[in-house]
Amino acid sequence: MPEVHDRLITEIDAREYFQGEVQSALQNQDIDVSGETVVYLVNLLTTFIDSDHLFEQSADGVMLKSLAMHYKEAREARTINERLMMLRRLGDVALFISGMFSQCLNRSLVDIDYYIAMVGNAYGYLSEVGKSNSSISLKIVFTKLANNFYDLTDVLSEVSESTNSKKNVNVLRFYENWQKTGSKRAANKLKTSGIFPVNPGTSHH
Repeated sequence: MPEVHDRLITEIDAREYFQGEVQSALQNQDIDVSGETVVYLVNLLTTFIDSDHLFEQSADGVMLKSLAMHYKEAREARTINERLMMLRRLGDVALFISGMFSQCLNRSLVDIDYYIAMVGNAYGYLSEVGKSNSSISLKIVFTKLANNFYDLTDVLSEVSESTNSKKNVNVLRFYENWQKTGSKRAANKLKTSGIFPVNPGTSHH
């Protein structure tokens, strides 16, 4: 039987799981953000738990589009709404990767300063230019994301660490696999992290 502190993740309460993890990380690091910023980070994690929302289909197959390509497409956008949407996508992808996969960044040719610059430009533009396209609270969130990137990537890094097993296996990857296929191996990997999945959306025999 799972202990009281063990977490049951279903398709509908992944958001609740990340809500707790984000708030715990913010408290541990003594970082003060608005409730809207917490919601934004939780939505980010809940969205990108499905790699279909992170990776994109191209002529060469499924790929993770570079930030430079996101920025190029945003600059070439035909309308302001398209540009805002593309820049938000750029900022969200950069924030997610730099927080949840910071160890990979440390080994890559693209360092964290590059991500900071790109995120600052993207969210900064959204907070300044998107005045008629966003609510006041969302513009405040974008400003916070642009100005406090280091702090918020640390928050996501703590979430990443807390959702890894002792073997440092990314629980998001196993959760996605379990969610899509009902894999017993993925479920067992999740259990080693104290996460007991129930009611997968797809069952396989």
